[in-house]
Amino acid sequence: MDASFLGIDYHPSRVLTLIYQPFALGTLAILAYNEAKMNTRKRNLFGYSLFFISTLLVLVLDLATSGKGGLGTFIGICAISGAFGVADAHVQGGMIGDLAYMLPEFMQSFLAGLAASGALTSVLRLITKAAFENSKDGLRNGAILFFSVSTFFELLCVLLYAFVFPKLPIVKYYRAKAASEGSKTVAGDLAAGGVYKQEGSETKSKHGPEHVERLNNKQLLLQNIDYAIDLFLIYALTLSIFPGFLSEDTGSHSLGSWYALVLIAMYNVWDLIGRYVPLIKCLKLESRKGLMLVILSRFLLIPAFYFTAKYGDQGWMIMLTSFLGLSNGYLTVCVLTSAPKGYKGPEQNALGNLLVLFLLGGIFAGVTLDWLWLIGKGW
Repeated sequence: MDASFLGIDYHPSRVLTLIYQPFALGTLAILAYNEAKMNTRKRNLFGYSLFFISTLLVLVLDLATSGKGGLGTFIGICAISGAFGVADAHVQGGMIGDLAYMLPEFMQSFLAGLAASGALTSVLRLITKAAFENSKDGLRNGAILFFSVSTFFELLCVLLYAFVFPKLPIVKYYRAKAASEGSKTVAGDLAAGGVYKQEGSETKSKHGPEHVERLNNKQLLLQNIDYAIDLFLIYALTLSIFPGFLSEDTGSHSLGSWYALVLIAMYNVWDLIGRYVPLIKCLKLESRKGLMLVILSRFLLIPAFYFTAKYGDQGWMIMLTSFLGLSNGYLTVCVLTSAPKGYKGPEQNALGNLLVLFLLGGIFAGVTLDWLWLIGKGW
């Protein structure tokens, strides 16, 4: 969101992400701890519905204030940003946990969908800027159109998850399989898909699903601590650069006010491309040591961005930003599709939630570290 839309200069690209993350991280920590007892269907529906309501509230806030900025409007936007964080914790942890016991391709598709939403957001922002840049109240009209389209897509997500996804045969198969392995989180989803427990199908013997032993969260985390650290480091680096640094600290170039938008669009597009690369089997990195080595070497991007912003031209910055997105998407899919292998359904669901918790922890660390770029700038 542009600062001029809010009518103030409070570093919104940094502040809003910083407010968003504690709500997302705190909520997911609670949900991950209680994951085994949660109804996944209710959790995800609540998250998608909250996304829809929060997006709609941005429009309501704009109409209620007649598009005027100021501190009051900014505080309202911050409150809505916190609600987005709560929604994200419900949906991202719930969906990745849900897909962890299905096919890896499902996980890849969901992660690619997240990146596609970022790419679509950038495309919409470029279109609205081009359409309304020179018109009266152009920025506001562009924002209204953008959030109207976003609200429609959020409503579509609610309807698709509620009425279409649970009825897909392959989804019903994997949820039934998870239930047979002792998962209690899928009961609501199975009922929505028309799969009901047959009376007497579960016995009270030691072989019944309710007696299936599973690793607890601590054991799962200890066995996959490298994957958890991988995700933390991937997103700590990415969010220390994107979007705050790219929006405010890259200097002035020939693209003018389009420059930051182009950089963010390039990040989103290459992030999307990166999430499809692991589908080519020979290009997918599955070595745990190899993943850690690549992720650590990625921190060389920090001095690269610093010196490019100070001495380089916009072509080099666009190339670096593209690589940041490509590596972010590629490594995310490699980690999240490799980690759940070899575990039972309930363990995969729990592990998915734990890994997303570290992912959000990395994002929180990144948006906090992003403020370090402002040192020496007189703010």
